[in-house]
Amino acid sequence: MSEGEIYIYAIAALLPLTAIMLVLQVDPYNALIVRGILGAIAALLYAVLGAPDVALTEALVGTMLAITLYAVAVRSSMVVRLGVSAGEEDNETREGLLEELRGIVNKRQMRLELISYGEEEDLHTALHDKEIHATCIAEKTQDGKPVYRLIIRLQRLYDMMQSELKYPSTNITYLCNLNSKEQEVKK
Repeated sequence: MSEGEIYIYAIAALLPLTAIMLVLQVDPYNALIVRGILGAIAALLYAVLGAPDVALTEALVGTMLAITLYAVAVRSSMVVRLGVSAGEEDNETREGLLEELRGIVNKRQMRLELISYGEEEDLHTALHDKEIHATCIAEKTQDGKPVYRLIIRLQRLYDMMQSELKYPSTNITYLCNLNSKEQEVKK
């Protein structure tokens, strides 16, 4: 083995190592970064082995274009759609709850998208039809203060909210089966 071949073997050894790192990534944004590194190593290896056309194609299409498309897909899929009533009277109180919800989902590189519905029945229909991930319904107590009820249909989202949501007067309900009963946990 000559001195010139050692660096080729070193670059070639990086390919499976980077591929394993890519498969083991949990965070999709970290996976995008590792995918970029994998493409760059592959392009470098192709260039060193004397295939500059394949290296250029890998760099432009396999790495840059693929990562751009993946980033758009990941960003658009990481949305929590929350159904709210359009005619909410106490917007100031609801905004406090919504800010806390935004903080919880923003920590996970997601975003909160509010979808307004006119009637409470429309909210429930949208939740059952899987148009939204959760609903936020204001209910008045006897003293006139609003109590918010979050009905969530995704287990992971429910677990996040149950453990992190500290907003007072909020009941969290997990809709475990869209065709049967609700399990309720009150905070």
